[in-house]
Amino acid sequence: MEKKQDDVVRDLEAKVKGMKSYQAEAKLSIKTGNEPQEYKVEIWHKEPSFYRVNLQNAKKDQSQIILRNEEGVFVLTPALNKSFRFQSDWPQNSSQAYLYESLVRDILQDKKNLTFEKTDKYYIFKTKTNYQHQNMLPKQEITLKKSDLTPVSVKLMDNDQNVLVKVDFSKVKFDAKFDKGAFDTKQNMSRAQVDVQTTAKEDKPFAILYPRDTPQGMVLKDEKELKTDSGKRAILTYTGSKKSFTLIQEKAKVAEASSAISVSGELVDLGFTIGALTKDSLTWSHNGVEYMLVSKGLEPKELLMVARSVTEKQVK
Repeated sequence: MEKKQDDVVRDLEAKVKGMKSYQAEAKLSIKTGNEPQEYKVEIWHKEPSFYRVNLQNAKKDQSQIILRNEEGVFVLTPALNKSFRFQSDWPQNSSQAYLYESLVRDILQDKKNLTFEKTDKYYIFKTKTNYQHQNMLPKQEITLKKSDLTPVSVKLMDNDQNVLVKVDFSKVKFDAKFDKGAFDTKQNMSRAQVDVQTTAKEDKPFAILYPRDTPQGMVLKDEKELKTDSGKRAILTYTGSKKSFTLIQEKAKVAEASSAISVSGELVDLGFTIGALTKDSLTWSHNGVEYMLVSKGLEPKELLMVARSVTEKQVK
């Protein structure tokens, strides 16, 4: 007998409640101004609240690991020998397209308004997302296998139904077994450094990047380059009629000793990397470059919109 929407939702709720652990692999595609950026994502989860998410770019020369263990929430950048510690209830505080229990939570929260379809092999849910500070990705389409309710794909869409982010799962294994140090901060850092070469070469200059999206009416007013010990620091200032922001970029230095730096601010997912958001700033590192976006006037969702679009090599 074919299951109805309510039956499937109940089954999903029961599956998450009974789940002890899982391991998954996926491909994350983010649509940017140029060609899509692709990342490999490896997800480990063990009850009650241990997580390890490894985000690696297609060239495999950059990786970032989000860890949640008994000590807190950490973001590791192995190539820079850096780890940041957040006071955060991640991943409970927001939708996460690559975490199974987060997808099920979004389905349960939107069960009165979602749409539900079924094909021969799949169940397809369309639901609202629950991203903090951003309305750029308000909708998602979640495809699950009928046979065991494992996720197949997730598409995140804007208001016009354009798919801006896609997650394709290649492997999902429930009740996975993990080694003793699987979620340990130090072990993850040392293991990842074997796989990723230290990439912040001091002598290699970096290309200055410009945001593709800025709040309406804001234009590049000033651009400065200063010499620093590690090369250069680029400072871009954008102004509008009432607001302004500054974007600072400089080569990241490889930390000599790997100790966790406490970060004030909220852990935010920029898609291609993880950032730290405060009331008037957003910082992140990507491809061996550190970025700091500062503004007294922009709202958090505007800071996030600008940061997500810092991918262009010249002003459009």
